[in-house]
Parts: sequence; structure tokens; C-alpha cells
Amino acid sequence: MHYTLGMSIDTLGAIFNSPARVKIMRLFLLNTQAVLTPSMVATRSSVAPALVRRELALLARASFITRKKERRSGKKPIEGWSMNPNFEFIDALEGLLFGTEFIDLADLAKRFKRSGKVKLLLLSGIFNHSPNARLDLLVVGDNLKRTVIDKIIRSLEAEIGKELAYATFDTSEFIYRASMYDKLIRDVIDFPHERVINQGSLLEQVPQIVSN
Repeated sequence: MHYTLGMSIDTLGAIFNSPARVKIMRLFLLNTQAVLTPSMVATRSSVAPALVRRELALLARASFITRKKERRSGKKPIEGWSMNPNFEFIDALEGLLFGTEFIDLADLAKRFKRSGKVKLLLLSGIFNHSPNARLDLLVVGDNLKRTVIDKIIRSLEAEIGKELAYATFDTSEFIYRASMYDKLIRDVIDFPHERVINQGSLLEQVPQIVSN
């Protein structure tokens, strides 16, 4: 990967050579005001506690995070780590660590194909830098296994570091609601999104679709 960010070699080396580190960084970037203890980081990122402690130390040396105490009314203060607001490359890192650039779309398609006859899988929201979008994922198909989909979503959330908003629809319900201009669905399909699965050109069957 070619970097034009002006980061030092030491900073880059401390940041981008660990999948666990990327997950932890995403967590802090999505919760810039939060104070997170190592155990909280481990739980929310699904990274082993021992590895979390090592990664936090490395990120602290890179000045990405800083120690902080959060005082709470009537409760014991939380002592942990927080995003360093003075870190020089916050904006640039958000562009690198979010969106579809760090998601293997082929692998994602394979994961969801285990959850039934998935005919349409669209990514929006966090995956295409649209934080105000109502959905991050839209899943359409037949005989969908909702419990399997939920497990896939939980796994993605741990990888990304953020709770994901998603919706599932049977194929017939999706076509009907989209044709009736259901706002939840049209907010995804009528605006920029990433098509991961579009079996049988299902999306093109929806009337009055606005071109991306």
C-alpha cells in the first residue's frame, strides 16, 4: 500500500502490522470520547486480553491513545485509555480503516451464503463512509437463517469495532416494499452502496430505482 500521509516509519510500523491492532484502533476511532479499560477493549473487539494489553502499549507509544480517568457521579472513576484528540492523523486513518477497503467482499459473500438463499447483500453506512445512513447492511433472500445472520453480524462488529444496523427481508417482501417506496429500503438502494451479492439481478427488478 502506498501512503501519502506523511507518517513516520515508526508510526506506520506501530500501527499497521497487526489485525488485532486494526480492530482496536477502529474501536477507539468510533468512540473518541470514551474511556476504555483493557477488559472493555477485549470484550468489544473480541481480542484476547493478553494481546489487548500488548497492543494498547504499542498504540500508546505511537501516541494514538492516552491514559485517562473518567469521573462518574456517585461511582468509582473508570481508569483506562482514550483516543488521543491531538493525534495528527485521525482523519486520514478513518479513511483507511473504514469502508470496503478493509473488507474482503468475496469472503463476506461466502459468509452470508451460509445463511440461506441470499439473493441480495448491500453495504451502506459505515462501509461507504456514510455515518448518517440508517442501515449498514441489507440482506434479502429466501429461507434466511436469522440466527446465522445474527452471528455473522456479531463477528463483523467485533472486526470493525462498531455495532452495525442491518435489516433482512424475504425476496417477495423486499420487492413489494421497495416498489411502495419503503423509506428504510430506498434509503439504501437509491443512494451510494456496495453490491456484494445481486443474484439474478434482483436489484434491477425494483421499479423506479435511481441510478448510483
